Amino acid sequence: MSVAALNDGLRRPRGSVLAAIACSGTMAMHVFVPALPAVARDLQTTPAAAQMTLTVYLIGVAAGQLVYGPLSDRFGRRPVLIVSLAVFFFASLVAAFAPGIDWLIGARILQAIGACGGLVLGRAMARDGATPQQAARQLALLVMVMTASPALAPLLGSIVASFVGWRGIFLMLSVVAAALLVLTITAVPETNLHRAPLPSARSLLAVYGRLLGRLEFRAYAVGGACMSTSLYAFLSASPFLFTEVLHRPSGEVGIYYMVIIAGVTFGSWLSSKLTVRLGIKGLLRLGASLGMAGATSMLTLHLLDAISVVGLLGTMTVFSIGSGVTSPVATARAISVDPQRIGAASGLYGCLQMGFGALCTLLAGIWHDGTALPVTLILLAASTTSQLAFLVVHKRAD
Repeated sequence: MSVAALNDGLRRPRGSVLAAIACSGTMAMHVFVPALPAVARDLQTTPAAAQMTLTVYLIGVAAGQLVYGPLSDRFGRRPVLIVSLAVFFFASLVAAFAPGIDWLIGARILQAIGACGGLVLGRAMARDGATPQQAARQLALLVMVMTASPALAPLLGSIVASFVGWRGIFLMLSVVAAALLVLTITAVPETNLHRAPLPSARSLLAVYGRLLGRLEFRAYAVGGACMSTSLYAFLSASPFLFTEVLHRPSGEVGIYYMVIIAGVTFGSWLSSKLTVRLGIKGLLRLGASLGMAGATSMLTLHLLDAISVVGLLGTMTVFSIGSGVTSPVATARAISVDPQRIGAASGLYGCLQMGFGALCTLLAGIWHDGTALPVTLILLAASTTSQLAFLVVHKRAD
């Protein structure tokens, strides 16, 4: 075996280990969503305040990624990942014993800051040393594996909350964080062998400014965010739709989420299989078109007063498949704009992605009117914007 091959083997963590670490951040979000109505009742607060625990989580993930990217470019992926998982562990314990909604919201912010390390560094590790085409395939497979756990997480959250209450969810997450911390220390090698100087705040803003100044980065970041984290608007509002409007037992909510998130998994698998056949442009058009089709179908059901469990699941599954097709490709293209700043690009992309998701959940909470209309319009606007963003960048490339 050549020296180059040996070095390549040392630089790459096992895919299963990397996927487990990367999925921890999304798992921590999805596993808690079915318990939102229970939190509102137990802490004697409003549905909007309970939904805020999801909104601030997304904000924390967005902000944290701006820090982890540059730090990992300077100090390496591995040590930064270890610190992030330690924060994740501590915050999960605080959330488990939160005496009120304010404490829970604060703990969720800290938990997100820790958990987002796996998200941004997982993407960066998959991209380190790979070509854009290889990265697209690797990230598609990574997202597929990452969404397998979150697909089961809502069901797991429903079961845990039913037996031991919503606080048991955070105790479980603290155990998961501790296990991942040990796994990282023992089984994850360093992948960043070309360190970049740690920028000052001013120079860091300049780096982000240069990335935002690139049309291709803006287009892929906007298009990718609109077709991925807009889904969170539905996830935050649907527990109340399923239980209070459609009068379904809260224990079923996790099953419904499993169907929707499975759509993302299937879309990611489909993306990995069709990368060569359709190319990047074709995949992005397909994903955004599926999103528009799902959102338009949901709007039609609302206008016909025909909203049902089957209707919501069917239309959202079409949307989520589009999300799974689009996300890995848009991610790979966005973070490949500047090969010397992969970590920073990954962090900025993740910040924009999760920031948009936070905006969607905030709008869904403020606009909550007991119907599916707010969520439907948010999804339709997001998928249409995604399609337009991809058309703009592809037209410029042509």
